Amino acid sequence: MQVYKYPPREQWAELLARPVFDSTQLFETVQLVLDDVKKNGDKAVRTYTAKFDKVTLESFEVTKEEMAEAETLVSRQLKQAIEMARRNIWKFHVEQQQDLPEIQTSPGVLCWQKAVAIEKVGLYVPGGTAPLFSTVLMLGIPASIAECKEIILCTPPNAEGKVHPAVLYAAKIAGVHRIFKIGGTQAIAAMAYGTETVPKVYKIFGPGNQYVTAAKQLVSLRDVAIDMPAGPSEVEVLADNTANPAYVAADMLSQAEHGVDSQAILITVDEDLVEKVQEQIELQLEQLPRKEIATNALTHSKIIVVKTLEEAVEMTNEYAPEHLIISTHYHNGVAANISNAGSVFLGNYSPESAGDYASGTNHTLPTNGYAKAYSGVNLDSFVRKITFQQLSKEGLTNLSNAIILMAENEELQAHSNAVKIRIDNEQEERVKAERR
Repeated sequence: MQVYKYPPREQWAELLARPVFDSTQLFETVQLVLDDVKKNGDKAVRTYTAKFDKVTLESFEVTKEEMAEAETLVSRQLKQAIEMARRNIWKFHVEQQQDLPEIQTSPGVLCWQKAVAIEKVGLYVPGGTAPLFSTVLMLGIPASIAECKEIILCTPPNAEGKVHPAVLYAAKIAGVHRIFKIGGTQAIAAMAYGTETVPKVYKIFGPGNQYVTAAKQLVSLRDVAIDMPAGPSEVEVLADNTANPAYVAADMLSQAEHGVDSQAILITVDEDLVEKVQEQIELQLEQLPRKEIATNALTHSKIIVVKTLEEAVEMTNEYAPEHLIISTHYHNGVAANISNAGSVFLGNYSPESAGDYASGTNHTLPTNGYAKAYSGVNLDSFVRKITFQQLSKEGLTNLSNAIILMAENEELQAHSNAVKIRIDNEQEERVKAERR
């Protein structure tokens, strides 16, 4: 892990850079798979599943029998934990429901807004190095609350052609309608274009490796909406001398074990904390089953020492981390000045793991600096906002001069005429009525 002490401002951009990968060939490879699936449907999906997942499947869809079997394989304790997480995620997301009430913007002009569910959504849940059943909850529950009519899930099968039972159990209680044993680029293509087996959806959600991310970006150009552009997962810990070095190390390692391309950053105003955290990382790393993955991730992770909390906040807003843990004495005051982050965890007893699993907030978040412009997944991600307006004769008359003047100054005469014809007709009708 690299350590930088009191770097000058002109060095910040370089220090805060994410791991860079050459994506030129990656996009070319992904596009070939997308085109093949678009043209050949299930046949292409079957070919790539055999190639990448090393299993040949006659049928992709998970059956009722497989769902029933999975439920018997999940321990009672894990079911209880999943249920606690489900309940909290539901509570947090259901409170996000709201419609804009009918507003009279001027006499005779009524406007309102209604949230309407996206009818068909596709959820992608990775399964390559870990069974991410928590992601099933994070995506399936808000989709269910939004009342999406068709919620499908794609996740890669193992070598026996099975899906991890906890993933299937989570899908059941989250309200997912159909599940397909398809992973990687071919899964994104199947949901984007539709195949003989997999229905086409209107929006695709979920994290994934570089290939999945590239596939989502490519299909979003013209075929389907996506939740957000997302890359490797990341965490930043912002700490002062009140931080517990063991907690900081644990938080950094919990991110590092996600994947070799993950990144963990510590920004601190306490130089004495650096060595203590490094010692704890070495101690805790030895106990991790995913030690090799975490070790690789730590090669591009960093510790940065700055002079003041104000400087630490400024650097944090520039980095725009996916996850931000604030371990400082006045963490609420520090948090008030954070403008760019996916999800923020306050104090020494708020590990990122809480948000990843059971606190209730969503863990599908913008990475790679996209927190400057994107929100994490929430209930609004699964709905569209449709606006309505209703103008009375009085209402249109009140706005007519402004509309006509603006339209004609934009040289859009037909827009102006659409108002004039109504106003003129109304005047003619009034004159005729007076003559009678």
